[in-house]
Amino acid sequence: MRMRMRTTAVAVTAVVLSAALAAPAVAAPGGPGAGTGDATAAGDHRATRRAMQAAVAAGVPGVTATAKDRRGTWAATAGVGDLRTERKRSPRDRYRVGSITKTFVATVLLQLEAEGKLSLDDTVDTWLPGLVTGNGHDGTRITLRQLLNHTSGVFSYTADEDFGRTYFLKDGFFEHRHDTLAPEELVRIAMAHEPYFEPGVSWNYSNTNYVLAGMVIEKATGRPYGEEVRRRIVDPLHLTATSVPGTRAALPHPSSRAYSKLAQTATGPTYDVTRLNPSIAFSAGEMISDSEDLSRFYRALLTGRLLPREQLDEMTTTVSVDATRGYGLGLAKTTLSCGVTVWGHGGGIHGSLSEAVTTKDGRHSLAFNFNGDWAGDTEAVVEAEFCGG
Repeated sequence: MRMRMRTTAVAVTAVVLSAALAAPAVAAPGGPGAGTGDATAAGDHRATRRAMQAAVAAGVPGVTATAKDRRGTWAATAGVGDLRTERKRSPRDRYRVGSITKTFVATVLLQLEAEGKLSLDDTVDTWLPGLVTGNGHDGTRITLRQLLNHTSGVFSYTADEDFGRTYFLKDGFFEHRHDTLAPEELVRIAMAHEPYFEPGVSWNYSNTNYVLAGMVIEKATGRPYGEEVRRRIVDPLHLTATSVPGTRAALPHPSSRAYSKLAQTATGPTYDVTRLNPSIAFSAGEMISDSEDLSRFYRALLTGRLLPREQLDEMTTTVSVDATRGYGLGLAKTTLSCGVTVWGHGGGIHGSLSEAVTTKDGRHSLAFNFNGDWAGDTEAVVEAEFCGG
């Protein structure tokens, strides 16, 4: 499910690196149902394997994926995790998940609503007085619900041209990759622009919405939003590979390198962008996880382990994006070509494109990551897993 919703403004277009990078998918070692070849005890994932190999052939350095269904768990990799050493990717790789962070943030806000600590019909100004103002923005007219389903009209700070040059293009990135930005600074960048539309009249994906949502969590609880994510989701579900890094630049091990062109085209040199200060994404996209944890999280969420029925119904009430896609509260819904409907989220940040989806009953899930941000078709991988072909 590719919602074309990126945490960053990294230019991502088709490119081919070298046919030499294309390698057969490497099946994961592991327990019952782990992939071992073609058809396995976990089911026939040959189409998914081919889609992963196609992504590598198109220029993605490497792919790691985990799928779960009624037959068991299947995990596989394709390509490399390190272009210099040609080390393969691992099924246990931890990676930056970008906007998948948004589902965690929305879940926490919905838990707070269930506990009576706030209402999604509260205005932003109720919790963050005077912050959303200027150039037509008005936090007294925007609700928390409109932040979560992207109907607020608030400008996305990552669409600011100066921000893009500073943090997403080569010269700016290498000068500023370790900058620490406060969420208030990110909001101020957005407030320098006019809103996309009046609150509630349309839909437009905006990273500023989820920076504000994270700030509301902190105001309502008196604790960092990342601590609430850990306390309410990560620890109860035993998500051992999942973290909210804050300003920490390194990826925890095991992990692969992350690569980007750092340009508005997909040609030219490839740069290692593994180390960066993720405060530029904050609660819109800073989290780190792995495919196993993401599958577990989305299955638990959709089967009611994290939210009461009322809040889960709110989360899965969608605004139409197009003929096949809708967006709920931090959760996207996509109807695939074979008629299967999946729920989840995609995410992109420097050198990393990820997807995590599940059927609503939680019986079939998929999570995967590309360690390059300029090539490959994530939609094809999802289609292959759920529709075959």
